[in-house]
Amino acid sequence: MTGEARGKGESSDMFAVVETGGKQYKVSPGQTVEVEKLPAEPGDTVELGRVLLISTDDTTLVGAPLVDDAKVVARVSPVRRGPKIIVFRYKSKARYRRKTGHRQDYSVLTIEDIWANGSSLLPAKEEAEEVETAAVVEEEVKAPKKTSRRKAAAKEEAEASETEEVVEVKEVVEEVEAEPASEPEPKRGRRRASKADKEE
Repeated sequence: MTGEARGKGESSDMFAVVETGGKQYKVSPGQTVEVEKLPAEPGDTVELGRVLLISTDDTTLVGAPLVDDAKVVARVSPVRRGPKIIVFRYKSKARYRRKTGHRQDYSVLTIEDIWANGSSLLPAKEEAEEVETAAVVEEEVKAPKKTSRRKAAAKEEAEASETEEVVEVKEVVEEVEAEPASEPEPKRGRRRASKADKEE
């Protein structure tokens, strides 16, 4: 029985059913899936070779039990941990109680590509996406960002206040340097009379 993969992603007509960690997942490009922890570092690319089924817009490849020369390419995100599960072992009339907790580790995979018969099934979609991103970048380059009048006025005020503060600080420094150094005033307060003062 195949279960839906836990995660988010774009809905696509192309999907594959892969097996990893003893479980089967239905995945499509761009989808994020939580699977049993894999021995890979975050940012690495992982190839899932146990592909049971591949379906595209026009064809469906069914494995017996695996599809020949097929794989799913995914990028690994940081490891997540599942919810805490309480394991409580108990024997009646024997005073035996053991309480332990467990949190399962999951690898988060972002599905990047599906391969069948030694070639990627995404070239047409990738080209279309590249054209779209190139058009968006060109629009951003052509149209410079407009700053609002309020922001521009606030920025000018901030620069003006900074220059005024610098001028005030310089004036205070010059005044302090111009004043002659005065001797410190003696400490006032009660002082003890010395023997010489007592004799007088």
